[in-house]
Amino acid sequence: MKTTMKMSGSKQSRPWYRQPLVWMIIAIPLSAVIAGIYTFRLAVISDDGLVVDDYYRKGKEINLDLSRDKAALAHGLSADIRINYQQGTISLTLTGSAKYTLPALLDLHLLYSTRAGHDVTLDMNRTPSGDYFSILPANLIQGRWNILVEADDWRLLGSVRMPTETAISLTADN
Repeated sequence: MKTTMKMSGSKQSRPWYRQPLVWMIIAIPLSAVIAGIYTFRLAVISDDGLVVDDYYRKGKEINLDLSRDKAALAHGLSADIRINYQQGTISLTLTGSAKYTLPALLDLHLLYSTRAGHDVTLDMNRTPSGDYFSILPANLIQGRWNILVEADDWRLLGSVRMPTETAISLTADN
C-alpha cells in the first residue's frame, strides 16, 4: 500500500523587515528627506553673493560710473593683459593719448562672475620698461572672471576665462 502525503498549501510568511518591497517603499521618501536636509544645509552655510539689498540705488550708481568710461575714452586708453599661469604673473601694457601721463600704479580687480567672495584686487606697479606687473594669487578658481582696470578718474572693463585665455585686450570704446 502506497501512502501519499499532501503538503498543505500554506506558505510561511516572512516578517515585514525581510520584504524587499517594503524597504524600497521606505527608501524613496527617505532619500527625498535626506536630499532636502542637505540642500537646506547648503543654502544656510553658503553665501551666494548675488542678491543686492538696495538694487535701485545700485542701478543709479551704474550711471555715475559711466563717467569713468567716458574719461578712459577721452584719454584714448587701451590695455593689453598677458597672464602666465605657470609663473603666476600678470602683466599689462597701457597705452593712451600723447597728452595723458600714465600713472605709476594701477588697480586691477579680478571679479568672479557669480561669487563675490572670490574677488581679488591687485596693485600693479609700473616697471622701468613701462609695463605694469603683479603676482597672481594661487587660489584663483576656474571660470569666467570680469576684469576692471582703474586709476585716477577712469576704468577699463573686460572679461577672461581662466585658465584657458592668456591674452586680453581692453579698450575704452567697449
